[in-house]
Parts: sequence; C-alpha cells; structure tokens
Amino acid sequence: MTLLGSALLTLAVGAWGHRVDARGLLLAAGLLMTATGLAFAALSTFWPLLLVAFAGTINPGSGDVSVFLPLEHARLAHAAQGEARTLLFARYSMAGALFAAIGALAAGVPAWLAAHVGLDPLLALRGMFVLYAAVGVGVWLLYRRLPKAHESLQPPAAPLGPSRRNVVKLVALFSIDAFAGGLVVNTLLALWLFQRFQLSPATVGLFFFGAGLLATASLLAAPHVARRIGLLNTMVFTHIPSSMFLMLAACASSPHLALGLLLARAALSQMDVPTRSAYVMAVVTPPERTAAASFTAVPRSLAAAIGPTLAGALLGAGWLALPLLACGALKISYDLALLATFRRVRLPR
Repeated sequence: MTLLGSALLTLAVGAWGHRVDARGLLLAAGLLMTATGLAFAALSTFWPLLLVAFAGTINPGSGDVSVFLPLEHARLAHAAQGEARTLLFARYSMAGALFAAIGALAAGVPAWLAAHVGLDPLLALRGMFVLYAAVGVGVWLLYRRLPKAHESLQPPAAPLGPSRRNVVKLVALFSIDAFAGGLVVNTLLALWLFQRFQLSPATVGLFFFGAGLLATASLLAAPHVARRIGLLNTMVFTHIPSSMFLMLAACASSPHLALGLLLARAALSQMDVPTRSAYVMAVVTPPERTAAASFTAVPRSLAAAIGPTLAGALLGAGWLALPLLACGALKISYDLALLATFRRVRLPR
C-alpha cells in the first residue's frame, strides 16, 4: 500500500505537476512527510496505519521510490550537463544511500534503550517515527531555500511530447526491474535473514549499514565507469553481477556466506541508480524532464507494489529462497532487454 500510494501521488505530479511551481510541491511533500511520521507514532491499530501508509511518504525500501524523486531529478538535471550531470546524480544518490545506512544502523537503538535504559520498547519505536517527522521539518526548511521558478534558469515544464516513444520503452523495462526489486525490498530481505538464519534486528541493522556504505562507494565510482564505457553499459554490466550474487546468497548454507554475498551485491547493485537517472534526463528534451521523471518512476512504484505481496506469501509458505532467485533472474532479463532496446540510441552531447 505504501508503494501504491507513492505511485499514484507520483503519477499526479507527472500529469499535472507542470501546472504548479515545483518548489511549492516540494514544500508540500516535506509537510506530508512530517504528518506521516506523527501519524505512525500516534496510531496503534492496523487499518488506520494502512491508510496513512497509502497517503504518506514512508516506503519499505528506503530507495528511490517517492514523490520527491521526479521533482528533485528534474531540478538537478538543469544544474549540469553531460558527465557533470552523471556526477551530480551520483552525489545526490550517495547522500541518500549514506543517510539510509545511518538510519539502518539506528534500527537497533530501540532494543538498546529497552535493554540498558529500561525504556518501554514500544515507546522507543514510536520515538523513531517522531524523529522521522522531525526530519520532515528539516527537509521543509531546506526546500524553502530553493529559488522560485521565475528566479531560476530552469525552463518551464511541459507534458511528454517528442520523447514519448523512448519514455514508453523505458517505462516498460523499468516495470520489470521494479517488480523484481519488490520481491526483495529491504524489509522483506530483513525478514528473510530473520527466518533463514535467526539473526537479531541489531545484527541485520548492522548489515544494512555496511551494505549502505558499500552502495555509497559504488555510487561515487559510477560516473567514472560511465565516462569510460557509457551510461547504458554501466547500468547493464554492473547490474548483472549483482543479481548473480543475490541468487547465490539465496542458496548459501551459512549466515556468514550469505551476508558476504549480499554485501558483494550491495557493492554493485546501486551503480545503475545515478546512471539511470542521468540517462532518462538525457533522452528527453529539457521541458519534458519533470514529466519523464514522474512517468518512469510511477511504474516502478506500481510494479514494486506487487512484489512484496507475492514475496511475503512465498516466505509464509516456506519457499524462502524463491523470492531471491526470482528477483535475480528477472533483473538479469531486464538488463539484457534494456541493452538490446537502447544500444543504438545516440544521446545528445
């Protein structure tokens, strides 16, 4: 439901966002983030929480699925050109991955407070959502410092036009990738580690912290690799090995081997993030960038929303390895299809 709500909100931004100042939309998103955190901290029953999850900004993957994404991508795309744009997107993704890693490390704080300070565990968990709301306030304050549309050099946004054909192809391919990723979102990967190897939440949080640091390093390396082999090749030829590591981890017999393979996957799996963003911005005209970012993000949200439900059912039925194997196989198929479809498309200099 969180992914479905994000998809619909992102679709609305792509369809009608060009009529509204992007700065105002970002400010509204910051307020929605604050309200989401406060609602999660205050509510106790499932159905009200489900409604908040649908309308709010929390998602189960701590990744690049949110209403913030298309608005920020379109704005960043106008701040640099060519290789500098890829580097800018890498730094943008690196900051997100680094703070996501710190957040994962903090997942063990409630248990530590309960064990050493005597704080009620439920109260400690609610406190984390209050902290999430406070971060939303900080995000809103940062967005207030952005120049207004008439003060920036960004061209007026427009709906999709000349680039529609390429965007439709990307939408179809990204849907496959997102569905596969939905089978192994971070929350379900954590559940798999709990069930498969009986690891503690603190241990899993430490693993995600290490994976986040490796992802951060890979994001910095992505622009340098793209400079040598191109955006499309970087997306494909770093993604395939990461999927193979995931499939091997599904068959690992010990927690140390599984965690090692998953860390190897993390070191490669995010190198396509900044290159994918830069590629989408490069194959469309400047006025279409907000719409293109939205319409390529929406299928990712919709397709990713299906994956966790299916993976949860498989885990519940005892098929612990199947979601990871299916994810890896589908992602490799996506990479090969992406290469075959766009290998002859020439990007503007």
